[in-house]
Parts: sequence; C-alpha cells; structure tokens
Amino acid sequence: MKPGLFISFEGIDGAGKTTHIEALAAALQAQGRTVVRTREPGGTALAEQLRTLALHEKMDSLTEALLMFAARRDHLLQVIEPALARGDAVLCDRFTDATFAYQGAGRGFDRDVLATLERWVQGVASLPAGTLRQPDVTVWFDLDPAVAAQRLTVARTPDKFESQPRAFFARVASGYAQRAAADPQRFLRIAADQPRAQVWREVESGLRARGVLQ
Repeated sequence: MKPGLFISFEGIDGAGKTTHIEALAAALQAQGRTVVRTREPGGTALAEQLRTLALHEKMDSLTEALLMFAARRDHLLQVIEPALARGDAVLCDRFTDATFAYQGAGRGFDRDVLATLERWVQGVASLPAGTLRQPDVTVWFDLDPAVAAQRLTVARTPDKFESQPRAFFARVASGYAQRAAADPQRFLRIAADQPRAQVWREVESGLRARGVLQ
C-alpha cells in the first residue's frame, strides 16, 4: 500500500486555488490514487458549523482562532488521519498556514498563542510524541492583493474575510511569506498572476520534482 499523501493549498482569497485542486485530483486519480478532497475550516459536519460561525459572525480574535483550531481538530481526527492511514491522497483547501496568515498576520493575533494551539491540535496518536501533523507539500498561490481584489469583485458575495480592506490582505500575504520562509522544504510557491494554464504547468512541474506526480 502506498503511504498516505497530504497536500494543502494556500493563498489569499481570489488566488485561484480551486481550479488547480480539481486538476491535481484528476491527475492523482489517473495514477491510481484514491483522493479525498476537503477544506478548512470545514470538512466534517461539526467543522462546517464552526466554519459558518467563523466566516459570518462577529467575534474577537481569540474566539476566532479557537474556532479555527477546534474545527481543525475534528477534521484531523474524522477525515485526514483516517484517509492517510488508508494510503489516500488528501487535498485540503487551506490548513494551519491560513490561520497564521489570517488570524496571526491579518488580525494581528499573538503568534505564540497560535503556535501553542498548533502543538495541542496537531499532535496526533499516529505520530511520534512531539511531532505535528503537517502537509507533505503546501502549494502556495502567491498573488498581489490588488489583483486578488479585482478577481473577487466578480466572483461572489464576500464573507467577512473577503470583504476586508486591501491592507488586510497585504498583511495576510506577508504572513504566508513568513510561514514559507520558516519551512521552505514544505512550500511550493506558485506565482498566481499568470494565465491559468501556465499556473497549472508550474504546479504540475513542481509536484513532479517532489515525486508527488509521476
């Protein structure tokens, strides 16, 4: 049995992750992989309820962070860990890097507290003590916040994060850059301000270089 594979997709709202998640799922399935597509916050019945609260209700930054990590814990235990144990490929639209980018850099919330929550939530029984569950690869769609804002104006009705001012997204983008700098082996940076076909070629090439795609 092939070992499980965990890939997360990150980027500010409007970066265009969804299309390429679908393309990667198809490519992995063509190689014989069973693929589990999921998202954060969300992925389970409980986590989806917490997502609705986090995206639409007013709350302070600590409450928001706690909801994100509570949803993540249920998601890990109910979906991600069982899928990895089966040898599946898990494709997750956002994971913990988003919390550090949005709640940490965007909201200005204490990153030491976020790091503590990360240790509590992502230490799972299948891993050695002190080891955290992290994606094997994080595909980061790096996009200028001004371009992302233009895309969002025609995409959908914004939630409370998508309706934030451009300065907020600039801070979020900086937060992603900091996470990538701290763990460069895990991150695959993709310049998202390119034609869709070129973005996919870079995703595909980068994942082939890492042995994810054949």
